[in-house]
Amino acid sequence: LDMEFTGLHSTSLQNNEPSLFDSPAERYVKARQSVQRFTLVQLGLAIFSKENSNKYVVHSYNFFLFPSTLGIRDVEVTLSASSIQFLSHYGFDYNKFLKDGIPYMNEIQEKIVRQRLLAGTWEVCSNADKDVLKKAINEVTSWIGAAKEEDTMILQDLNGYHVLEVQLVLRQALENVWTEPLGDNKVVVKKVSPECRQLLENSSYDHCQKKLILLSARGFTNLFQILVKAKKPLVGHNMLMDLMHLHDKFYKPLPESYEEFKRNIHNLFPVIIDTKTVIKSVQKKCLFPRVSSLLEAYAVLCSSNLNPKGPPCPVIALASGCSRYAEKKSPHEAGYDAFLCGSVLLMSAHLLLCRSTDDAVEADPSFSQYLTVLAEHVNKVNFIRGGVSSINFSGEDAPSRHPPALIVHVRGWPGLTERQIYQEFKSRCRFDVRRLSENQFILLANQYKHVRRVLRDYRHHPHLQVSVYRHWRHSPSVNCLLQISGIVALWSLVAFALGGNSSC
Repeated sequence: LDMEFTGLHSTSLQNNEPSLFDSPAERYVKARQSVQRFTLVQLGLAIFSKENSNKYVVHSYNFFLFPSTLGIRDVEVTLSASSIQFLSHYGFDYNKFLKDGIPYMNEIQEKIVRQRLLAGTWEVCSNADKDVLKKAINEVTSWIGAAKEEDTMILQDLNGYHVLEVQLVLRQALENVWTEPLGDNKVVVKKVSPECRQLLENSSYDHCQKKLILLSARGFTNLFQILVKAKKPLVGHNMLMDLMHLHDKFYKPLPESYEEFKRNIHNLFPVIIDTKTVIKSVQKKCLFPRVSSLLEAYAVLCSSNLNPKGPPCPVIALASGCSRYAEKKSPHEAGYDAFLCGSVLLMSAHLLLCRSTDDAVEADPSFSQYLTVLAEHVNKVNFIRGGVSSINFSGEDAPSRHPPALIVHVRGWPGLTERQIYQEFKSRCRFDVRRLSENQFILLANQYKHVRRVLRDYRHHPHLQVSVYRHWRHSPSVNCLLQISGIVALWSLVAFALGGNSSC
């Protein structure tokens, strides 16, 4: 699975950037706000099927998506300039997204549509749709007065949901008409008697049956529900945002509770594998070179002989209709990146299996053997720059092993802000900054060499004293507790002394 979005992190929200200080729950709150603002533009699925011996055949698909506008409140689509520019650089087809995007809706939106269909109180929400429908209704009402039963007319130049909404509105407004889609964005309107209308409504040939309307309105959500029922392993790369969008757009609006989100995702997809966490493991165990992207990892796994003694990696063959990806790289096209995810997973799992045992690995390992060797990574989704290294969707999150925090004492430099401290250290390395007190700041880095460099370079700074943060020594809460304990001890000593004097 892979997705492309109209944006990642909203800059209009204060303090929304990811930080090393973030706990998983804090990061979830930030990401939730962004997911609610941005939408999907493309979703890629690559389905890997084991054909024979050690060969997997891949069917890879691209789905351009656009929020459903059928019978629900108009959805706002927010765009991030950098994300739009990024996708444009890689040739993303925005016309296909806007004109031909497949609709989708979550359970709350579907409930609204279902209620309106059952109540017969159809409501058109989009102003653009209202103009089209108003024109169609004017044409029909002008025609029907002089028309005889069985006479017909044709409405033209309709598109998308207009074909469906025109029929629903006309049938709701006029009891003596019947409608049918004609194809080529046209609708046939026929004048009928009320008795004939009732017979037609109960016919199985009616194109406006409620179940067919819901099927059309759900769009891609139908496929999402099939994926949920299949319970197959779901593979992605750095997939936290993907999972949040899956939940928000196709299942239910994201809950406020981080733990509830984790439970919901685990119920939907019991086996999740993030190739980012798998690659980290391969780098440690197999002397795998450092890579900065999924495409780089794929290239290394394909070209390097990292396992000279063991059996060859599985053969991964693209199905005939998907052969374009075998001939040309298409980075950041969702279907291609989904293909890369599955391929990297299989090759990495094979490598780990060969390194995990002293016994000879059979020439045709099963996928269940791969899952066994990947067990420590299952349901662990990579957490970018934060308080844990990964989010565990089937248990407690394990704390991350960051380099030690640093504390900066400021002397003779009044009014210093977090931003100024960040700018001060930015030229040497990247730290996240948080104010501890009026003249103290905590610095967090994710590389030990940065910590060593700052401790060395600021040893004799005239205004900034940098040292390793010790919770028992520097924490305001610990200091406050020590002060209170000291006061209590002092009063106890005084009371004891006074009591002793009185008794004498």
